[in-house]
Amino acid sequence: MKKENIAPFFATLKAANPQPVTELEYTSVFELLTAVLLSAQATDVSVNKATRRLFAVANTPQAILDLGLAQLEAHIKTIGLFHSKAKHLLQTCQMLVEQHGGVVPRSREALEALPGVGRKTANVVLNSAFGEATMAVDTHIFRMGNRTGLAPGKTPLEVELKMLKRIPPEYLVDAHHWLILHGRYVCVARTPRCWECAVSSCCSFKPKTEAP
Repeated sequence: MKKENIAPFFATLKAANPQPVTELEYTSVFELLTAVLLSAQATDVSVNKATRRLFAVANTPQAILDLGLAQLEAHIKTIGLFHSKAKHLLQTCQMLVEQHGGVVPRSREALEALPGVGRKTANVVLNSAFGEATMAVDTHIFRMGNRTGLAPGKTPLEVELKMLKRIPPEYLVDAHHWLILHGRYVCVARTPRCWECAVSSCCSFKPKTEAP
């Protein structure tokens, strides 16, 4: 993607969705952290179904610790990798209670020190909960960075760092959400829906796919 096309690309996405938000459901920073931790290799839809059940009975670190492993697993067993996710979530809750007074920390270092929380999860929490200009590179954003030419890279970190450098500052806080939603519904994995894409003229992908 040429430099002069980047601002129009995001201006168009912003015009269509001025205040984008994550599709994960949450009402607190801890609920967001929990949902993102559970969302690895799972859809937001499946995570929301499980967290609706879980948060109705336990939505604080101490409450989840009080549930214990067996009950926690019972609430999230419909999500893939639920055994390891339950274990990580309990360990994270233990650290939050013991080291942070039950409050989700606001620094990247402290977030990434939590079990099951990597750079992507930390970026989501910093962005969605605290409004920081971070870029959480999931499969959609990795694909979009490479396919559009916005930020080609061989690793998620390479794509992330290029995006942070190339995206204009005024779009950076919301860029993560615009790109995920666009990748989820328009610039899909197998056959991108170029014929209904509002930003296809800004994108370097060729040849554009035509309507079936």
